[in-house]
Amino acid sequence: MIFYPQEKIALFIDGANLYSAARALQFDIDYKRLLELFGSKGRLIRAFYYTAMIEDQEYSPIRPLVDWLDYNGYTMVTKPTKEYTDGMGRRKIKGNMDIELAIDVMEMAQYLDHIVLFSGDGDFRRLVEAVQRKGVRVTVVSTIRSSPPMVADELRRQADTFLELQELAPSIMRVHHREDSRQQAVTAGYPAP
Repeated sequence: MIFYPQEKIALFIDGANLYSAARALQFDIDYKRLLELFGSKGRLIRAFYYTAMIEDQEYSPIRPLVDWLDYNGYTMVTKPTKEYTDGMGRRKIKGNMDIELAIDVMEMAQYLDHIVLFSGDGDFRRLVEAVQRKGVRVTVVSTIRSSPPMVADELRRQADTFLELQELAPSIMRVHHREDSRQQAVTAGYPAP
């Protein structure tokens, strides 16, 4: 990882994308460790986490994670999912956060030296290119080691640096200890035992 101690860094985490990538690599992310890792690399200005939430459910499995992140140093960006019926008459749920993430990256770029994007979504290639033109370095964190790879080739090529999520795993993975099982369950997005 190429980071400089005085550079201003912000994390932009596409929650669903990161969750899928970590799942494909068969590990759970400890978001406290993730924040500590990147906080040690420079001046961490902000860590944004984006996720859509089902509003009309009595209990959302992601709610404990969202609450934990909100109280532990992350800036949460959420919106309700939208329900629709597709052409075949099937009920579908949609909750894309790409626009919210892109707007925040563009608004924050002037205050940052380095953006770390946790997503493999190829739609972000033009966003990465735009902030690079502003002089901001961009690191993309995702994986090519899953089958199929979770990162779009065009996004990986556009980034200044590509960080393989599997290589970060030892530093950010959830470690199972009996005494902190409650906190670990919450950071993984599961209901606390």
